[in-house]
Amino acid sequence: MNPVLGYVAIAAVTIATALIGFFGLRISRTTQDFYVASRTVRPWWNASAIGGEYLSAASVLGIAGLILLQGAGGLWFPIGYTAGYLMLLLFVAAPLRRSGAYTIPDFTGARLESRLVRRLTTVLVILIGWFYIVPQLQGAALTIRITTGLPSWMGAAAVSIIVGLIVAAGGMRSITFVQAFQFWLKLTAIAVPAVLLLITVGRDGGPGVDPAVAFPAALGPASLDVYSTVSLVIALLLGTMGLPHVLVRFYTNPDGAAARRTTLIVLGLLSVFYIFPTVIGLLGRALAPELASPGEADALVLLLPGMVIGGMLGDVLTALVIAGAFGAFLSTSSGLVVSLAGVISQELAGGSVRGFRIAAIASSLVPLAVALVLEPGGLAGSVGLVFAFTASTLCPVLVLGIWWRGLTARGAVTGMLGGGLFCGAAILLGPLLAAAGGWPTWLQAALAQPAAWTVPLAFALTVVVSRLDRRRAPRGADRVLARLHAPEPAA
Repeated sequence: MNPVLGYVAIAAVTIATALIGFFGLRISRTTQDFYVASRTVRPWWNASAIGGEYLSAASVLGIAGLILLQGAGGLWFPIGYTAGYLMLLLFVAAPLRRSGAYTIPDFTGARLESRLVRRLTTVLVILIGWFYIVPQLQGAALTIRITTGLPSWMGAAAVSIIVGLIVAAGGMRSITFVQAFQFWLKLTAIAVPAVLLLITVGRDGGPGVDPAVAFPAALGPASLDVYSTVSLVIALLLGTMGLPHVLVRFYTNPDGAAARRTTLIVLGLLSVFYIFPTVIGLLGRALAPELASPGEADALVLLLPGMVIGGMLGDVLTALVIAGAFGAFLSTSSGLVVSLAGVISQELAGGSVRGFRIAAIASSLVPLAVALVLEPGGLAGSVGLVFAFTASTLCPVLVLGIWWRGLTARGAVTGMLGGGLFCGAAILLGPLLAAAGGWPTWLQAALAQPAAWTVPLAFALTVVVSRLDRRRAPRGADRVLARLHAPEPAA
């Protein structure tokens, strides 16, 4: 591919993002504008923005790469990513919006009447946000290296700096416009190449697709490890409910009914989007098997149009994919930085706009330092581990806090600490044991995909300690639960 087209694609997305963010800056004036866009974002607009920030590097690049590597096993990621919003719809979306909170620590602190719970939730939100941003920066580094030949660190640094400046300038209202635009950019950038690849393969004289290569029995459903599959699905389903950048978007809806409608629309948008990286992944198995290595698979979406279609059209399609991928890095990182800046500002700077802006810059630079130090792994796999950690920490306290009046502060703290420590230890030890060899297969699987045991453990610790501590149940629990579940007056 001509590197000039790559530069043009990245520059176009960056300029469009900056201009849309500047428009949001012009109408962002109050604290509520910065934190929750004054709670005036309508369902279709908010659903597009949620899709824009949720469809990260793992979705745009990582899904196709996983399917290239794992065959049917990679299909669980798009299924889990989408179905996670069904869990949000059923258990969290509307009650969380009715809570009136700005951030997740706001909600847990008010629900449990505990400063300790609020502080622990704050630490977890920051850790989850930082480690979710890291794969986005690594994806940007990969894209820059593959398509332009520039040093990898320049892609990560560019995304970090752009996101920090835009979030600091306009807050949530500004980012809402940016993310809604970037969802439709990403959908176009992945759908058009996928459709043209199918047309090219299907026409007379097009490259042949050998079903035995694209769908080998060795990588079919029968090859899936039951434990690892179930554990991954648990992580993706329940982890979505605790992602801070996803949850904060529901605070921007006018009411709980709008939050439910937003979630339904998101389910539809995600279902449509994930068709296309799945198609590209399956085509890649037959047409580009040489890319099926851990270090190259994530580049399949970037490279396949040029390999199969070629010529100027192939270069243009590659540039379109680059634009969509860079939009993914910017939009997901923006959502995470907004949620982190809101939490940090609330806790350390009294919720001021100035504190929000300082926190936004800091929240962009810390993950950059981590991304430059860590060796990049598979994008979807890295994000999947963040989902497992989130499902083991924030998910139990949110679900039980919304649906069980018996939850206590001690139970919440025990569950979050226990789930976080065990899941974090598994994530750190898993690669070390796999590299060392000689350990039982079941132990390696349990550490590689820990959600199947760390999530039940976190729920159990939370419930058992709360039952033992029932005399310390928050006095205002009934009042808060009534607010979360009471029918809203008709508009």
